[in-house]
Amino acid sequence: MEDINAILKNIRPEFEFAGVNDFFSLGMLDSFDLTVLISALEEHYAITIDGTDILPENFQSVAAIRSLLTKYGVGGMGIVPDNSRN
Repeated sequence: MEDINAILKNIRPEFEFAGVNDFFSLGMLDSFDLTVLISALEEHYAITIDGTDILPENFQSVAAIRSLLTKYGVGGMGIVPDNSRN
């Protein structure tokens, strides 16, 4: 799921996201960035993230995003990125 890091870098290229536990408390992402991130994840993985899952804690770290994507069947034997959209 290194694609998560690439998506984050595309949104905020000035930051290194790997190993960070809370992007929001460190000012790496804000609420506008969150909407861009959600849109990018939905497009990249061809999923729709339910409104009840749009909480900062689901997007505060690469691990949190990975966990959320797993819920939607991304990774492993589940959904693979839709690279035809890039």
